[in-house]
Amino acid sequence: MNTTTEVTTTKRSPVAATAGERTDSQLEALQLRGISRDYGTHTALYPLDLTIKGGEFVALLGPSGCGKTTALNCLAGLLPLTAGEIVLDGRRVDTLPPEKRGFGMVFQSYALFPHLTVRANIAFGLKMHRVAKPEVNRRVDKVLELVRLTEQAHKHPGQLSGGQQQRVAIARAIVMEPPLVLMDEPLSNLDAALRLEMRSEIRRIHQEFGLTTVYVTHDQEEALSLADRLVVLRDGRVSQIGTPAELYEHPADPHVAAFMGYRNLFPLHVARADKDGSVAEGRGIRLRGTTVGPGQLSTGQGVTVAIRPEDLRIAGPDERPAATAVAEIVEYHGRVLQVEAVTGGGDRIHLKTRAEVRPGDRIAIAVDPERALFFPMPVRGAS
Repeated sequence: MNTTTEVTTTKRSPVAATAGERTDSQLEALQLRGISRDYGTHTALYPLDLTIKGGEFVALLGPSGCGKTTALNCLAGLLPLTAGEIVLDGRRVDTLPPEKRGFGMVFQSYALFPHLTVRANIAFGLKMHRVAKPEVNRRVDKVLELVRLTEQAHKHPGQLSGGQQQRVAIARAIVMEPPLVLMDEPLSNLDAALRLEMRSEIRRIHQEFGLTTVYVTHDQEEALSLADRLVVLRDGRVSQIGTPAELYEHPADPHVAAFMGYRNLFPLHVARADKDGSVAEGRGIRLRGTTVGPGQLSTGQGVTVAIRPEDLRIAGPDERPAATAVAEIVEYHGRVLQVEAVTGGGDRIHLKTRAEVRPGDRIAIAVDPERALFFPMPVRGAS
C-alpha cells in the first residue's frame, strides 16, 4: 500500500474527538531548509534549518531584533524568502501565498471583529470558505467547548476579559483545522496573573486538539513551560536548538545561558587549569567551575563564568568564599530572599537565599564547582 495513503487515512478531524481525548496532528513533518531573509544589505535571518514533527510545540526564543518574528512571518508567507524552502509533508509551500498555506495565525493583538459575537468571530473563516452551515455549527460548538467559552458565545469582544479574547483568537485559528498554528507573542498584552493562566490554557488546547505549533516569545519562562523544543536566536542566527531540559542544564554559550536564567555572567581569566579542574579569577572573584565545550583551558585564557542566582549561597564559616559583596537590594519572595549585591570590583551578584540578609550587610558567597559554567572567550586573532 502507498505510504502517503496510509498516513492520510489515519488522520482524523480534531473537532471530531471527544472532550479530553488527544487527537492526531494534521501534519507529519514541516521542514525549513536553509530559509533566510535579507533587507537590502542587512540580513535579518541567516539560513535556518529545522524539522518540526507533527504535534510538536516549538518556541522561537530571543530578544527583540533577533530574527524570531522574521522567521515566523516567512513561515506564514507574510514575508518572501531570500533563500531556502519550506516543505510541508513533502510538498513545497513557500511559493504559495499565505491564504493557500492553510496555517492558523494568532497575533499579539487579538484582531477580533468588535461588531461580531464570539460565535460569529470564530465562524467567520469557515463561512468565507463556504463550509456548509451544519458543519460550521458543529466545528464552532466543539471549539467553543475546547476553549471553555460556550457560555460567552453570544457576547461581543468588548464584553470579554483579555484572557477570554485571546481564547477567541485561538479558537478562530484552530476551527479551520490548520496543519500548523503560528503564535506571535500572544500573551504579551496580558497582566502577569492572566499570562500564567493562559500559558496552561495554550498547552492544554495544543495537546487536546493535536496541534503543531510554532510560538514566538522573548520570555524564557514562557518558552520553558510551553515548548517541546526551543530555538534560541541571536542577531538572526541560531544559538542552540534543544529541549527545555537540554538548554536549561547545558546552554551552548553565554547568550543561551542568560536566557536560561544564568543572571550572573562574569568575565574572568583562568588562574589554574589541570586534571583537578579549572579556577578562574578577577576583580576579587575566585572560583572553581566546569568548562563548557571540548578541549582544556589554559592559564591566562579569558572565560565568561555563568551562575544561576539559586546556585549561589552564603558561605559557611569554614568555607573559602568565591567573593564577598555588600547587599544593596533585598526582595522578599516568599520563602526566599532575592538579593542583589556588589563586589569590591564593581560586579553585581544576584543570589537567592533563605538566610537573613539586610541591605548594607557584607556577605561571603560560595558556589559548587559543577554549578559554575566556564565558557571560553574567543581568542583574538583567531579565524
